[in-house]
Amino acid sequence: MTVPSTPTMPSLGTPPAVSLLDISPVIPVVVLNHPDEAVPLSRALIDGGIGTIEVTLRSEAALPGIERIAAEVPEMLVGAGTILNPADVRNAVNAGSQFLVSPGSTSRLLAAMSDSGVPHLPGVSTLSEMMTLLDRGITEMKFFPAKAAGGHAYLSSVAGPLSQVRFCPTGGITPLTARDYLALPNVGCVGGTWLAPKNAVANGDWARITELAAQASSMAG
Repeated sequence: MTVPSTPTMPSLGTPPAVSLLDISPVIPVVVLNHPDEAVPLSRALIDGGIGTIEVTLRSEAALPGIERIAAEVPEMLVGAGTILNPADVRNAVNAGSQFLVSPGSTSRLLAAMSDSGVPHLPGVSTLSEMMTLLDRGITEMKFFPAKAAGGHAYLSSVAGPLSQVRFCPTGGITPLTARDYLALPNVGCVGGTWLAPKNAVANGDWARITELAAQASSMAG
């Protein structure tokens, strides 16, 4: 699953495309309380070296927030998370989402995400789900809920029989455990909520978020 390169992404030559899993070691998973938070939050993350953001559709501020990021912060790759149905797909794409992330996978949802033409990370938590996506030609997936579903030990075991699959584990991951996941050969990045603490966002403490982003960015490699 590739997305167009932006100034914050690594240069890969021609064609100018890169896997979503290779843009930043941590994808911030964000719940916006107000659309006004979207732009300064994105800029704070970029200042810390993080080039992508997943805005979850868990609040009314999500779609207008995505619109603002897409319009005002073009160097940030913005995506929509908690995609549950075809209506979510349409709304997210119309708002300017450049990628889609779902917590699970159904045939109807997979068809809608595929038809959207937008890169997407379908959610899986079992081998059967992973193999079902492989049957569809999908090799990059979200592993969710990562901690509850077996954590990095589970993904380490999966790497043998399903070596062609790469994951973005999300759910219960902390700065202390992120490196364990990132050390696995089948993990490209992790999703984390800790980069945008609710108090920091509510108080406009963008310096704190830039600091957390810089720490996360240093996990690369």
